[in-house]
Amino acid sequence: MNHGTTPAYIPPFDLYLFGKGQHWDLYRVLGCHPVEEEGRRMWRFAVWAPNASAVSLVGDFNGWLSDSHPLYPVGVSGVWAGLCEDVDQGTIYKYAVSAQNGATTLKTDPFAFCTELRPGNAAVVWPLDNHAWGDEAWMRERRATGLPLAKPISMYEIHAGSWQWAGHEYGQFLGYREMADKLIPYLKDLGFTHIEFMPLAEHSLDQSWGYQTTHYFAPTSRHGRPEDLKYFIDRCHQEGIGVILDWVPGHFPKDNWCLGRFDGSALYEHADPRKGEHPDWGTYIFNYGRHEVRNFLLANALYWLKEFHFDGLRIDAVASMLYLDYSRKEGEWIPNEHGGRENIEAVEFLRELNVVVHDQFPGAAMIAEESTAWPGVSRPTYSGGLGFTFKWNMGWMHDQLAYFSKEPVHRSWHHNSLTFSMLYAFTENFVLPISHDEVVHGKGSLLSKMPGDYWQKFANMRLFLSYMWAHPGKKLIFMGSEFGQWREWDCMSPLDWNLMDYPAHQGIMSTLRDLNRLLREEPAMHAVDFEWQGFEWVDLHDWQASVISFLRKDRAGNPLLWVFNFTPVVRENYRVGCPHGGHWREIFNSDAEFYGGSNVGNVHGAMARESEIPGGWGHYVELTLPPLAAMAFKPSWL
Repeated sequence: MNHGTTPAYIPPFDLYLFGKGQHWDLYRVLGCHPVEEEGRRMWRFAVWAPNASAVSLVGDFNGWLSDSHPLYPVGVSGVWAGLCEDVDQGTIYKYAVSAQNGATTLKTDPFAFCTELRPGNAAVVWPLDNHAWGDEAWMRERRATGLPLAKPISMYEIHAGSWQWAGHEYGQFLGYREMADKLIPYLKDLGFTHIEFMPLAEHSLDQSWGYQTTHYFAPTSRHGRPEDLKYFIDRCHQEGIGVILDWVPGHFPKDNWCLGRFDGSALYEHADPRKGEHPDWGTYIFNYGRHEVRNFLLANALYWLKEFHFDGLRIDAVASMLYLDYSRKEGEWIPNEHGGRENIEAVEFLRELNVVVHDQFPGAAMIAEESTAWPGVSRPTYSGGLGFTFKWNMGWMHDQLAYFSKEPVHRSWHHNSLTFSMLYAFTENFVLPISHDEVVHGKGSLLSKMPGDYWQKFANMRLFLSYMWAHPGKKLIFMGSEFGQWREWDCMSPLDWNLMDYPAHQGIMSTLRDLNRLLREEPAMHAVDFEWQGFEWVDLHDWQASVISFLRKDRAGNPLLWVFNFTPVVRENYRVGCPHGGHWREIFNSDAEFYGGSNVGNVHGAMARESEIPGGWGHYVELTLPPLAAMAFKPSWL
């Protein structure tokens, strides 16, 4: 056969699992795959379109004629399939899908592993198995260790298109392989444990940052081919850096070439706009109650973890999935079967997602961006939780940015903003996020939020990072914050790397480098992030001086003492309680001259004296508190 397609065999058990919504390798059944048929190399195409009247394969190879390469129904499964030898790797194609009313629309393969770069949107014939992995040691260790709850984690969130450019004009993006040569050494030097990529699945609109995903199985061609991304992740693992992917199962665009109204009917989305359309984003919402749609999403999550070795997924906009009335007014939403506002189908999908991922990939992290008070987001499903590994602590982020934006003279009246987070710090497994959302759309960069003159802005920035790293919870900051970018983030411009030539900006980087070192080397900083045993207040009541102090402790109870002065006033002979006598070494001081500070502190440490002070401590150290600074002390015997 030199022309056209023939029916393709798909095992009934694959179709049975798909119908149940439980085919974890569905992407190896649907989509485009090389096969050997009667000694000839061909490609099998399969697509789910149960309400279509006809489906055919079109592309440059047949002049985009919809009647020359038909696909055939596979039983009553709703799947159409066929074999074709007129294509090869690199061929672009779409499906011509005819609805029951006779209208034909060209649709991109939902399971395409590679697609055109915008403005094109066709699928590209590409093999799935295209990289020889060299990260066996990393993957073996990840499986053996299990959930990373007690590990040091500091994540660097990056938008791949605007971190650096390969040239001087927009669109001259770094390739995944170039990124490996530049980004990995950079993050190793700063001591970050993980990279978190904003969505890398293909999308047509640059300004959506990837959050309007059009092709769920295709890494964006802006930076290379799928095997190039695998190479990047492989290199990261070999250098000891984990990689997290931002994933968007909450909604998808209405563009007529992708998932929406795929076979002329509401297939992937709800037909009723009160459940199937997002009023804020102008997108469709997945029908989480349909087995095949759930399977599409579950298989997609597993695809990124299995085929690309990602170490976890950060799930975008979880709150929009959990509530039927999210961003809707009265009368614009449909209550659930119990009359409530909870989206029961989405809740069950998220629980199944987390159970399957944690079962299939021990050690992989599932991270929820959930902005409400939904209980048990990071608690096991068997106890009624959603089953995520971590949850972003949006309340902490809001309170800290509000507090630090205040002039120090006013901070005493907002002391609760500092301490309130500890009332709920252990109700979830929290990540403390300073993400892209906090440095865009007029909000200003992290450095620009800091009050005071030039010196105070940088001191406040170092203090903010120190408090963030000392606070219980895993850490995440957005690119540019590590050196103090003045300008808020713009996805159409690279970061202002010239700022790294200035000492004050170098000081922020040095501060963060040492905070990451403390996070990795001191078990008290990471081993007990989610239980009260890892934290103890020393003094949270000195609101008039805007000074707080607390202990971080490891599993054995060995402490680090953290002291924070949130004003520019140097405080001499300040007494801070501590649990033990003996000498305490100053192991960190954000006011050190090396960081750009005034070099006030306790370079020789402090000897704890035995005396009862308020708070019930039997010992205290007498310290000099530097201005707008954080200090950490460690008993000399540890």
